[in-house]
Amino acid sequence: MTDRRLVARTRRLDADVDLLALAGGDGVVVERGRAGLAGRGTARRLPAADVDAVLATIAVDDEVGVPGCGPVSFAALPFRDDEPAVAVVPEVVWGRADDGTRWVTTIGPVDGPDPLVPGPVPPASPAAIAPGRVTAAPVRPAAWWTDLVGRATKAIAESGGALEKVVLAREVVVDAEVPFDRVTVLRRLRTAYPGCFIVHVDGFLGASPELLVARAGDVVRAQPMAGTAPRGGDPGADARMAAALLADAGYRHEHQLTIDMVFDTLLPWCSYLDWEAEPSVVPLANVSHLATLVEGRLSQPAPSVLELVRALHPTPAVAGWPRPAAVDWITAHERLDRGRYAGTVGWVDGRGNGTWAVAVRCAEVDGTRARVFAGNGIVADSDPDTELAETQAKLQAMLSVLVRP
Repeated sequence: MTDRRLVARTRRLDADVDLLALAGGDGVVVERGRAGLAGRGTARRLPAADVDAVLATIAVDDEVGVPGCGPVSFAALPFRDDEPAVAVVPEVVWGRADDGTRWVTTIGPVDGPDPLVPGPVPPASPAAIAPGRVTAAPVRPAAWWTDLVGRATKAIAESGGALEKVVLAREVVVDAEVPFDRVTVLRRLRTAYPGCFIVHVDGFLGASPELLVARAGDVVRAQPMAGTAPRGGDPGADARMAAALLADAGYRHEHQLTIDMVFDTLLPWCSYLDWEAEPSVVPLANVSHLATLVEGRLSQPAPSVLELVRALHPTPAVAGWPRPAAVDWITAHERLDRGRYAGTVGWVDGRGNGTWAVAVRCAEVDGTRARVFAGNGIVADSDPDTELAETQAKLQAMLSVLVRP
């Protein structure tokens, strides 16, 4: 039954919107290629498990009618499903679709007036956000991590197939003289990684290249990624590295593990589901990834995107395979509180539509401190020094935007 105490009013906007400016440093945002959602204020703060039920209690007055309209909740969910997961329903949400449609949704008392649309929040001036002196240090020495990789390869080789892959993460702590300005960090990420999901929820922010799952009506999409090569800025060398990545049997096997898991998980909900015949190489500023688009049609009644998120997470790209054995090995040996790193971050609306990215290339930013993470998939023939170099390349995505004066 609908709770008539609150109503979500969605109105079309004629003017363009800058989602990062509208969210500000205290808001929430999920944006890719200028399309996405941004929110400010708090109408509800609740356990993530209750989101679909709570959104269903909010009345809807929607003049636009596209995914992301009406009441919307945002969350950055943790890697481990036994950790608390909190979601927020903002008081104001701005949206921009791929076709340029723009709107704003406000949540307020059902008997209240149609509220005025709040104005944009200007970004802080560069003089106000310079971080001053910045230090960055890994939580554990590189030698400790390469030894961990060696122990993982040994465990995989001796498992008899019970453990095929385990994803291991590293953490670097960055301390500054003054608090980091989140809007500035997000703008730098938008400029450096235009093809990524630019995300921010409750101090967790980043530029994720990987779509965990999205639902728009009865259309479902995912784009699993696994297999990475560094990029150095030389076009010829980068092209050779990309070709080698695409031809590497080990990386192709690692990538196929993730495709198979995503496909097999989504298939029971679908009347049709398929994936691209060959993976593509997705180039970013610092690395290239193997990626494959999976797309299908959901049977009716279609599940909420959050139900799909719960089934898919964590994928072999952030945990390993088989999933239970990989998570157990990480828990026993990694000695790292991942928190929301390698979780998933995104939004869901009251109709069950939504977009969720894998929470990689991200950082936990709290005042003057940032915790930056990167991880690698380890298989039986992984080389510890090569894996270390790959994590260093991945860490640069966040370090380069945090330490810049």
